Amino acid sequence: MNSFAELILVEQYRKVTYYSVAINDDDALYDQFVEKHTAENSEKLNHILAWLEKIGDKIGAYENYFRNEAETGDARALPPKGKDRDPVYVEYSEATKNNENTANNLRLYCFRASESVVFLFNGDIKTKQNPQDCDNVRSHFKMANQLSKLLDQAIVNKEIQWNEDWSDIRVDDDFKLEWD
Repeated sequence: MNSFAELILVEQYRKVTYYSVAINDDDALYDQFVEKHTAENSEKLNHILAWLEKIGDKIGAYENYFRNEAETGDARALPPKGKDRDPVYVEYSEATKNNENTANNLRLYCFRASESVVFLFNGDIKTKQNPQDCDNVRSHFKMANQLSKLLDQAIVNKEIQWNEDWSDIRVDDDFKLEWD
């Protein structure tokens, strides 16, 4: 059975426009991510949301703010590497009885199409060094790689086109990504 995905506008900031995809008429992948982790990992989610806002409003989607998670496509992930990068993630430590900067192991997989356009997918808590070895994120990692490859190809084929100043994309109203 063929699968298809529609592009969904998530948020437009000063420097970055975020999109997601809805597969086979389901909710957008990013919406699924937010819904699940609002309930299960709200502080970790808020840290990633702070990064999305900072990148979108103040910095731009520069490559060094995204983890390279490429396998078969050009998938990336948030939050960026480095626990001391602002905004930091703080968690209570039982050992020290204090709040401490720590690495956020929640991953949001995405495709950075340019410094001004990012597609947000889904993710989960990463428990292993390699995403392929983690039961929580493996399917999200694989889907992000597949979707990033399809989106990149749609850009090359001009099914997704850049606007005049390359700050956003344009697609026909009936555009869908399709794959087996």
